[in-house]
Amino acid sequence: MNGTLYGVGVGPGDPDLITLKALNILQKVPVIAYPAPEVGESLARKIAARHIPDNRREIIIRIPLDPKRSTDQTAYDQAAVDIDEILRGGDDVAVICEGDPFFYGSFMYLFNRLADQHKVEIIPGVSSLMACAGACLTPLVARNEVLSILPAPMEADQLREQLLKTHAAAIIKLGRHTPKVYDVLAELDLLDCAHYVEHATMDTQRVRKMSEVDPTEVPYFAMILVRKTGVGL
Repeated sequence: MNGTLYGVGVGPGDPDLITLKALNILQKVPVIAYPAPEVGESLARKIAARHIPDNRREIIIRIPLDPKRSTDQTAYDQAAVDIDEILRGGDDVAVICEGDPFFYGSFMYLFNRLADQHKVEIIPGVSSLMACAGACLTPLVARNEVLSILPAPMEADQLREQLLKTHAAAIIKLGRHTPKVYDVLAELDLLDCAHYVEHATMDTQRVRKMSEVDPTEVPYFAMILVRKTGVGL
């Protein structure tokens, strides 16, 4: 009998935000896989470290971070081959990722390659969206308000259009795209209702108003929450 593939969300950074179900899976599976940069440690592995028993087989999926190689799927192709072999041998595999597996999670790339051949279970995780809202003590939406999730790499015109028609927004994947986002928020007079959260729930967490942020010094793992004032209250 083939093993089961688990997509395990390990939360936004604080190891205590791993769910009990995720903990139980990590304690029992013989093989754990996770994404990592080409050089350096995996954030997902770092979050889950205290919950992973010794003597587990680990598969490191080294992902290129260079934007010019953003379409390079070689690492996922090879990881899918390795995991497929393990599952066919009868062992379960847990693929861990920060946040939630299906909220911009890297697990979806393996899911697309393996779900047709193997049993898959998803263990939802606390997403960065919920963590950031909690960190800045800002409700995301209320009543009939609409929340939009906007990736910062989108074009400025698209970002502007989406912000104009929504009540609230979470702008993610900031990094080098932040100056563009900052300019659009300023143009729409939204800086005063935009909250910035960096490394939510981690030791390096920073929370401030977007108007106080230097947009040239923003990491990838940061988020801007926008909620237009006077709406739905």
